[in-house]
Amino acid sequence: MKRHTITIASVLLIAGVTAAAAETKNDAPPGPEAATSMQTAIATAEQHVKGKAVRAEYERRKGGGWVYDIEVRTASDVFDVTVDPDKGAVIASIADKADLDDDDAED
Repeated sequence: MKRHTITIASVLLIAGVTAAAAETKNDAPPGPEAATSMQTAIATAEQHVKGKAVRAEYERRKGGGWVYDIEVRTASDVFDVTVDPDKGAVIASIADKADLDDDDAED
């Protein structure tokens, strides 16, 4: 009985992971290759404001250039940090009061 329970649990876990992966689609067209990886840009943003990234995007700006837009949460604030994909440097960091207020309302 114990063996069957473990087997059923394993099958359900695999099915759940497969379903979640199928739902995670990005229908945006691919952007140009960046010299800086998303992982490096996230680490740079986290170090810059001493927080933890909660969202990261590689997006095209209105002017046509590409940037990493990373939302970082600290103990008391939320920041929108913009990282240059070619240089790997922070080019903007703005406190995002709207996201901070939204999260407070959910508590």
